[in-house]
Amino acid sequence: MTITLFENFRAVFYTPFYASVALDAYAAEGVDVRLETSSDPETTAQALLTGDADVSWGGPMRVLDTHEQDPECGLVAFAEVVTRDPFFLIGKTPRPDFTMQSLNDVRVATVNEVPTPWLCLQDDIRRAGMDPESLERITDRTMTENEDALRTGSVDAIQVFQPYAEHLIRDGIGHIWYAAANRGPCSYTALYAKRDTLHEKSNIASAMVRAIYRTLKWLHGNPPATIAAVVADFFPDLDPNVLTACIARYLSLGAYGKTPVLPREGFERLRTACLSGGLLTRGASYEDCVDISLAHKAIETDPPSM
Repeated sequence: MTITLFENFRAVFYTPFYASVALDAYAAEGVDVRLETSSDPETTAQALLTGDADVSWGGPMRVLDTHEQDPECGLVAFAEVVTRDPFFLIGKTPRPDFTMQSLNDVRVATVNEVPTPWLCLQDDIRRAGMDPESLERITDRTMTENEDALRTGSVDAIQVFQPYAEHLIRDGIGHIWYAAANRGPCSYTALYAKRDTLHEKSNIASAMVRAIYRTLKWLHGNPPATIAAVVADFFPDLDPNVLTACIARYLSLGAYGKTPVLPREGFERLRTACLSGGLLTRGASYEDCVDISLAHKAIETDPPSM
């Protein structure tokens, strides 16, 4: 049976998902997975609810947001892959002594394309005793536009993911002020589906989780250059050396989980950020939004690395 797996957008931090496709990890577990690109993440969640798609990878934020709108929606994250925030604050000048208070004196451009990066960053700022609304912040530009702005010096710092960060660092234009992964576990990307789908297609869902687990084992057992070569076809316009450097940095930051279990600690950090940032007013529970039963079964089965 074929399973439709939705990809929301192309990003280097999704490397484990691309590796699972490139390595035929799903086929190795007897599942035919058809990868499709959704028009936007919100549409993806609706497609899962209507049955137009079976499984997606994306942020547990989408699961939380969907539960906020419909507490009976039944969406659950069931196999975590990106367990830490993949975004960076890149500054024009070196700031080895950076703290969140450093943002009081600069002009910073934050991510406009998706809400989670700012939601998580504003929570970091609040935890540092600051009001994120007091910052001189640009909110309406794309990461590409913000990269250009940093290069021309019209802003002091920008919030971006890879490869924007790596390009700026390699060119000597940008410097890492803050790697958001260093805040610790903060659930960022997982497979998610309706709970009913996991029950009705339990054999297939279990096989998908095993495939993810096998891919994570492979990812943590190979050098960045090998990983980059495997997923290179997903990034035809990206220099292989830059792709390798991007992956190496994410690995060094612990961005990728070693098992598909989505931990409560990471979920609660994300949930708190969504609440403090105003996305949520209620905030569904870990038990409502997460099902780790298949992940634990995969660990017990202990399939070999790809």
